Amino acid sequence: MEDLNLTTIFDERVREVLVLRISALTKGHKAQWGKMNVFQMVKHNTYWNGWILGKDKHVYKQAWMGRLFGKMALRSMIKDEKPLDKNIPTSAQFKINDPTGDLDAEKTKWIALIRAYDQFHNPAFIHDFLGKMTREQIGILAYKHTDHHLRQFGV
Repeated sequence: MEDLNLTTIFDERVREVLVLRISALTKGHKAQWGKMNVFQMVKHNTYWNGWILGKDKHVYKQAWMGRLFGKMALRSMIKDEKPLDKNIPTSAQFKINDPTGDLDAEKTKWIALIRAYDQFHNPAFIHDFLGKMTREQIGILAYKHTDHHLRQFGV
């Protein structure tokens, strides 16, 4: 794939802006779309980024529908700087059912994971729908996913 030259989580300046946005989240933030509260969104992101980064013991396998439509969806998602659409579905493994927890502790985990992209190395990663991705594609998607959820809560 050609160099897309888009915003990526692998850019240190981009990561630090994301960290500032995450730090600004409070219990008072309400979703502008979707069903998650602020704690569920932050917890969703700590789990999701841990999955991308290869933390814990994740199984990497592409779903059957992803084999049919994943590459086309990936190209559409990362072809330009357009943010991800509102209300895009998430896999069951990333849904956070418990609406309560320690928001500050979860934000601290998320920030550490964002900073961990500086040392990204997860050759086993396969997105459950989009499939095998290049480092460049992962960087763009990880940025867009983070931005999507921060915009969801107005930060």
